[in-house]
Amino acid sequence: MTLNAQQNGEIAAAREKTSQTLRPSVPALEAMLFTALPVLDHGFVRVVDYMGDDAAVVQAARVSYGRGTRKTSEDEGLIRYLMRHYHSTPFEMCEIKYHVKLPIFVARQWIRHRTASVNEYSARYSILDKEFYLPAPEQLAVQSADNRQGRGAVLEGDAAARVMALLRQDAEQTYGSYEEMLNEDGPDAIGLARELARMNLTLNTYTQWYWKTDLHNLFNFLRLRADRHAQFEIRVYAEAMLETVKAWVPLSYGAFCDYRLGAVTFSAKMLEIVKRMLAGETVEQPESGVSKREWAEMMATLGK
Repeated sequence: MTLNAQQNGEIAAAREKTSQTLRPSVPALEAMLFTALPVLDHGFVRVVDYMGDDAAVVQAARVSYGRGTRKTSEDEGLIRYLMRHYHSTPFEMCEIKYHVKLPIFVARQWIRHRTASVNEYSARYSILDKEFYLPAPEQLAVQSADNRQGRGAVLEGDAAARVMALLRQDAEQTYGSYEEMLNEDGPDAIGLARELARMNLTLNTYTQWYWKTDLHNLFNFLRLRADRHAQFEIRVYAEAMLETVKAWVPLSYGAFCDYRLGAVTFSAKMLEIVKRMLAGETVEQPESGVSKREWAEMMATLGK
């Protein structure tokens, strides 16, 4: 990930400014403010602003005045109770704003989470930088044989080299055409409108946006996108964001990891099967009442 001189200067200037406030702040997250956490080859995630902390979650749940005088262990117990029983509104009292640089195809997947305020870099107004995502060799894989939206074996040899060449060639060519269409100088100038010229760019071109959401909806995003089954290119962004959440709200983060990120959900039928197995009964899929896919998922979870 590379930042240009202007971007580094803007980040340095932002970090030099300090503000005195009466509202709660989190030293661990303050230390990360404005710092770009590198993701992929040219991308990053950085926290721009935030509101609230673990105490704000507790305060909202108790509807108390001030920050309270209870022990941290009591606050942690309440937060874990809220997470365990899906009491979401106290977590909505905390908000965070990120600045993210990401490939367009990742952004289009990300934007499906319609629970945030988003403002994206305007390619109608400005010219996109010549930066595009090229996967690392270990991320080049064939289509999975049993998962329509997943990857299978890693490509190697000539096939891998051919794919990398095509990705680079197409991105270079389309960006060159983009510049040619935008050109307003010389006898052969076209001067096409930016809003039209952009449609020729490849989806691995980088864009940027500000993304602001509350903690409850951030957890919903991370539960899906930090999961090991999520697409690699969005998962690495979620993993970087997890580090910021850990610094920001460590008690809520711990509860989230236990009850959402590292947990599984069994249906009522699945739970009944587990109870029968624990009682020593042999249960087979055909008479279990669940589909082959559900059965396979349950057995994988149980390590059988």
